[in-house]
Amino acid sequence: MRLSHGWAVLTMVGVTALWSIAGVVTRHLEEARSFEITFWRSFFTVLSLLVILPLWQGRGFLKRLPWRSRYFWYSGLCWCVMFTAFMVALTLTAVANVLITMAVGPLLTALISRLFLGYQLPLRTWFAIVLAGIGIGWMYGSQLSLGDPNFLIGSLVALCVPIAASVQWTMVQKSQSEGLNLDLVPSVLLGAIFSTLLTFPLSMPFQASLHDVGLLAVLGLFQLAIPCVISVVCARVLKAPEVSLLALLEIVFGIALAWWGANEAPQLSVLMGGALVLGALLLNEWLGWKQNNV
Repeated sequence: MRLSHGWAVLTMVGVTALWSIAGVVTRHLEEARSFEITFWRSFFTVLSLLVILPLWQGRGFLKRLPWRSRYFWYSGLCWCVMFTAFMVALTLTAVANVLITMAVGPLLTALISRLFLGYQLPLRTWFAIVLAGIGIGWMYGSQLSLGDPNFLIGSLVALCVPIAASVQWTMVQKSQSEGLNLDLVPSVLLGAIFSTLLTFPLSMPFQASLHDVGLLAVLGLFQLAIPCVISVVCARVLKAPEVSLLALLEIVFGIALAWWGANEAPQLSVLMGGALVLGALLLNEWLGWKQNNV
C-alpha cells in the first residue's frame, strides 16, 4: 500500500486526530481508575492488533517476528512504558499538562542521539531545546505555585512517555546503523502485551463498568491499533520533518477536545508555556526542512 504525498498528509492529520481522543474519552469514564484504565486499553490494543496484523502481514507474521533481536524486546519495553505512563498521567493531571510535557519528545530524541550516538546537533536545535526548556519551566513553575498536589507527580509520569519514545527512536537509528530494519508495528503489539501483563495485578479489584470497558475498547482499537498501523504507511511517503510537524497536531487536537468535550479549560500559564514549546518545535523543524530543500 503506497499513498500519494497529498493523501499521506491528510491521512496523517487523521491519525493525529485519533491519537488525540484519549484525554476526552478518559474524562467520561465512570468507575475505572488508574492502572485499570491502562489495562483495558492495552488489552483491547492487543486484541485489535492480533486481528489487524495477520490481515496486513499474513497469517504467519508471528513466526517472522525478530524474536532473537534485543532491539525488538527493548522496543517492546519502550512501548509498554509509553502506554502505561500516558494513561496513568491522564488520571493525575490535566490533559493539556500531559500533552505539552510529551511535546518535548523530538528534542529529547535529539539530545539522546547526541549523547549516545554522537550525532552533531545544529545550532537551531540547541536554540529550540533552550526555548522549549523555558516554556516547560514556566508551565511547571506556575502550576506548582498554585499548590496543585498531583501536578508534579502527573507531569513526572507524563515525562516518562517522551523519554521512552526518545530511547525508542534512538534504538531504531542504532539498529539501522548496524544494517537491521526494526519493524515497529509488531513491537507495538509486544509493548501492549507487556503493558497488559504489568497492569493486570495492579488493576485488582476491577471496578470498570460496561460503559467504561466500551470506551476503553474504542481507545484500544481507534486510538492506538489503527492509527499506529496507518502511521507506518504514511511514514513510507512523508519525510521525517513532515511527520514531526504533523504529529504536533495531536497536542492542539487533544487540548481542544478536552476543552470542548469535557469542559477542561487549560490555564493561561499552561497555554503560554505550551506555546513556547510548540513554537520551538515548529521553528526547529521548519528551519531543518527549509535547509534540506534549498
